[in-house]
Amino acid sequence: MPHTNAKRRSQTAAGRPRSKSESRYTVALAPSLAEQVAQYARNVDTSMSKAIAALVRVGLEGQESRKAEFFKKLKANLANDDSSHQDQLVDEFRTLILGR
Repeated sequence: MPHTNAKRRSQTAAGRPRSKSESRYTVALAPSLAEQVAQYARNVDTSMSKAIAALVRVGLEGQESRKAEFFKKLKANLANDDSSHQDQLVDEFRTLILGR
């Protein structure tokens, strides 16, 4: 008869109960990216998992701020019919949208 222990399965390896708000994912990183994340983790003295979570959060926040800036500039320039200025705006918006 197999022995099961439901309490053991609901705890992390450290013996602490898992938080209901945490989700666990496995990600694959290119070696160069993994080294950059490892360097970041060492610099801020945290684990790779926490470093990845922080970098994802910063990236998502940055995406939202670029989006807000895009719409702010678009609204400010909708009335501008200057054709020489349009190419510059297209380049600025492309940079905001693509992050390049």
